[in-house]
Amino acid sequence: MDRWGLTLPLPGLTLPDHEEHVRRAEAAGYTDLWSGETAGPDGFTPLALSAAWSERLRLGTGIVGVFQRGPALLAQQAAALSDASEGRFMLGLGSSSDRIVEGWNGIPFERPLSRVRETLDFLDPVLGGERSATGFKLETAPRFEVPIVLAALRGKMLELAVERAAGAFTNFLPLAGLPKVTAQLEGAPAGFELLCRFFCIPGEREQVEPLARFMFSSYITVPVYADFYRWLGYGEQIAPMVEAWEAGDRQAAAAAAPWELIEDMFVFGTPEQMKQRLDEFVAGGITLPILTPIVTPDKLGETIAALAPS
Repeated sequence: MDRWGLTLPLPGLTLPDHEEHVRRAEAAGYTDLWSGETAGPDGFTPLALSAAWSERLRLGTGIVGVFQRGPALLAQQAAALSDASEGRFMLGLGSSSDRIVEGWNGIPFERPLSRVRETLDFLDPVLGGERSATGFKLETAPRFEVPIVLAALRGKMLELAVERAAGAFTNFLPLAGLPKVTAQLEGAPAGFELLCRFFCIPGEREQVEPLARFMFSSYITVPVYADFYRWLGYGEQIAPMVEAWEAGDRQAAAAAAPWELIEDMFVFGTPEQMKQRLDEFVAGGITLPILTPIVTPDKLGETIAALAPS
């Protein structure tokens, strides 16, 4: 194991309350913090705070969307965080999802692959201290390289990551689907990373099943993730769940969520069982597991410690 990550923000905590957990995670051997950006804090602020609270942790946005911010603002934020962290920052970019971009932000979710490619075309020269084709240049050239990782679930986005980025960021990936993803990465340059976020829920099936069914059905019915699961070959298994969700019956959708896929994607059990499970993903080609502990705030400290790298 070379790298071991943790997701920020942690569930149920204010941002100031993260400081003790960030410091403890670094002391316990975690190497990375990667921020999520959904309906809580934005992707940059928790990392800016963590830059001041840590000395060695690599900090990454996992991920921020190319539709919600213009490319010049993305360049400014990335350069600022790279500067604040003394070069420990990686910019994780992606198209986000139709639900977030169009549903929540009222921005048309059109040509996501092209939008990501155009953003890279803008950022590559600008983060190198040069001027973009549109005439934008940072006042001060970044002191450090800002590597870019692309959120890439399948097909052409994975190809783009291999062609243009330092790594690919996947999510909600069942272990049985991992070989199909890694097969797309043939020809990747040396040092190319495959990052994956894992939802870690301590407990046995009867304890975790209601929450896991709710989470699976609410996420895998998002069109980009439903398409991902169809691409992996699970279209038939998820069809009743998607149909129930689209009909507005959330309870039936959760009940129809296929347990074998839930079990293959989430990380359950004791800390030892969860770490063993994560090791299977690492053996299959994940270079950076990013852990999201799904526990109450009072259990966060002990869970982060228990899941720290051996």
